[in-house]
Amino acid sequence: MADQLPVQYFKGRDGVQLAYRVTGPQDGRPLVLIHGYFSTAHENWVRYGTAARLAALGYHVVLPDLRGHGESARPHDPAAYPPDALADDGFALLAHLGLTDYDLGGYSLGARTVVRMLARGATPARAIVAGTGLDGVVDAVGRGGYFLRVLDSPGTFERGSSEWRAEAFLKTIGGDPVALRHVLATQVNTPLESLAFIEVPALVLIGAQDEAHESAKELAAALPEGRFAEVPGNHMSAVTKPDLGTAIAEFLGEAGR
Repeated sequence: MADQLPVQYFKGRDGVQLAYRVTGPQDGRPLVLIHGYFSTAHENWVRYGTAARLAALGYHVVLPDLRGHGESARPHDPAAYPPDALADDGFALLAHLGLTDYDLGGYSLGARTVVRMLARGATPARAIVAGTGLDGVVDAVGRGGYFLRVLDSPGTFERGSSEWRAEAFLKTIGGDPVALRHVLATQVNTPLESLAFIEVPALVLIGAQDEAHESAKELAAALPEGRFAEVPGNHMSAVTKPDLGTAIAEFLGEAGR
């Protein structure tokens, strides 16, 4: 459980305090995994066993909480959420840990953050881009309408609806609606032509019932070293199934120390 892992901190490039946890052998190959929007490192990677599965293969798994999420700072000042702030935070974490030889992965918003880092020159040996598609990468700005409804209209959704479930999840993890609303302003489009210069071997992984399924195939095709795979589930449920960790483990293989 993530709450049994000590919380550690680093500073974003603007000085904001950001949290991360680690699991797996200290001398294992570093693997940074970035969670999705509304979520936390615990919910995305630890709760359902994905981090443990990868740690058992010898990876030193680094699990940051994005700004505005989890144990990281949740400032309410819009100035704390400039465009590409999440990619900036990713680079700050790599610098804090002194990582030069590592693997990098993310889910949904975390995956789009990974793509932004790759487009800006990050050089992991391998990348996992899960829970997103080409549309979410090249047209990231202004796609948060669904989440804005959830954040701005609590208590108004039909029981059992997608919005109702998202609101319930937000309450369960103690999300901060003000901070999360500002996080949406950090999104930056990555032009299609920029993807052609990303030569890192990348696994584009998506739930079979995810609305972005076909777009994920397009993303894999747009990346020079892209590889497409699907796992059971939709956008929310795919992270709860062991198949996600299995697919990532098969892509990465056992870590050399």
